Amino acid sequence: MSDDTFAGYGLPAPLQQAIEDLGFERCTPVQSEVLPYSLSDYDITGQAQTGTGKTAAFLITILTRHVEDPLERPNPPGTPRALILAPTRELALQIEADAIDLSAHLDTTIVAVFGGLDFNRQIDRLRGGDVDILVATPGRLLDFCSRGVIDLKRVETLVIDEADRMMDIGFIPDVRRIVYQTPHKRHRQTLFFSATFNDDVMRLAQQWTLDPVHVAIEPESIAAEAVDQHFWMLSDAEKRDTIVRFVGSHEPGRTLIFVNRRDAVHNLVRYLKRRGIECEGLAGDIPQRRRLATLNRFKRGDVGLVVATDVAGRGIHVEGITHVINFDLPEDAEHYVHRIGRTGRAGATGTSISFVSQGDAFNLPAIEEFLGHAVECTLPDL
Repeated sequence: MSDDTFAGYGLPAPLQQAIEDLGFERCTPVQSEVLPYSLSDYDITGQAQTGTGKTAAFLITILTRHVEDPLERPNPPGTPRALILAPTRELALQIEADAIDLSAHLDTTIVAVFGGLDFNRQIDRLRGGDVDILVATPGRLLDFCSRGVIDLKRVETLVIDEADRMMDIGFIPDVRRIVYQTPHKRHRQTLFFSATFNDDVMRLAQQWTLDPVHVAIEPESIAAEAVDQHFWMLSDAEKRDTIVRFVGSHEPGRTLIFVNRRDAVHNLVRYLKRRGIECEGLAGDIPQRRRLATLNRFKRGDVGLVVATDVAGRGIHVEGITHVINFDLPEDAEHYVHRIGRTGRAGATGTSISFVSQGDAFNLPAIEEFLGHAVECTLPDL
């Protein structure tokens, strides 16, 4: 954890008060690296995954600008000062919630637009007055822009979050069309974040930012510091019963179980419910309203165990997750770090347990290489 404190940045008093209300005092490493430059209007390219504090870094930057450089007259309705692009509805909702928390003592209007919720209600919000911060998924945003409901010509700060995820799910053509509707990069600040920076992501960053400061927070160091990692050897046939026995013997707190396929979510949820364990599932084929309801119940603690795929799990930003269980080892080593990063957040400690069957063992060497060390596989601790 960084020794850098938020109080040292001379942030506007209402913003500093909100930060203190949330119990934050010291900056995370990504915040310490980003804020000195972003608060001075530099563009940023940041390599950092969810759970590192990057969302607060770019929101603090945006809110500080709005306090220190107020508009002489309000923008027309639907004309945001800041635009934050997110790949999923869940992430957009989480960013909106964080923005509301950080602006608790400010007169800031935050609007989130995304598919899956009432179209006309979102239009009414946009037409009802000024918009300081707009959080959006690309598809719904383009739809509103084409209808003339949203005008991006006065965007002062553009945030592109989880650019690699945008690329994975084919959103880059939409994002490119959106970026071209904002002011030229010489006339806006651009904060570009991605968990990974391969050649394709780097090319996008170069196109959309101007002389950026590059910040890289290595994910393996985050995982090693914050999460107590365990790897249990067992057969595929033993996995489901091992979950039941683990829940019965350890009584874990808020627990997230990752599987690799959507059908596995439904199968495991049905099995656990038959064994008397209350749980819910998050997968791409579950209707959006149900997914949001499940997330809200998980956040409130009404449901203590959720089974999810990587696509659904990437948008889970829930404080207080005590355990992450990899029912299946991910095929992509970087997804392992994304998964276990759901726990051990904001200075807390967490536990990850990965099941290693004969089939999963093929994915283990890549994870070890990504972490930079060998892992010890043990028998289940039940």
